[in-house]
Amino acid sequence: MKIFNRRARFKYQLFEKVEAGIVLTGSEIKSIRAGRVDLSEAFAKFKDEEAFLMNAHIYPYMGSQKYTDSQRDRKLLMHKKQILDWLGKVSGGHVTVVPVSIYIKDNLAKVELALAKTKSKFDKRASLKKKAVERDVERAVRGEKL
Repeated sequence: MKIFNRRARFKYQLFEKVEAGIVLTGSEIKSIRAGRVDLSEAFAKFKDEEAFLMNAHIYPYMGSQKYTDSQRDRKLLMHKKQILDWLGKVSGGHVTVVPVSIYIKDNLAKVELALAKTKSKFDKRASLKKKAVERDVERAVRGEKL
């Protein structure tokens, strides 16, 4: 199961992508398997040459006895070279790191991160208009009424 951050694709123009591991507790991995994750306000931050996922809301698992903070900072597992490369790109300004999706791969939780630049209002309107036109074309091809 792959959980997407739909807001990231709308708010940001995405450039370079990378896959990173994430440090989780047992109840958090169960919640991810159940699909109970919200990445809409999440972003990645670099501290002391380490990467952290901030504001990712992983809802508590139903059967867990021990309650953990659902929005705590979670360490991301990336190669040192990748961290330093992205740290240089982010420190230049106007670029941020956002999670695009979170998923399970070979029994490990992975986060797909992307370098992103904020879209202007005009770009957001243009993407909404393009999506509406594509939807109308699809309906016309299927023979439905508009």
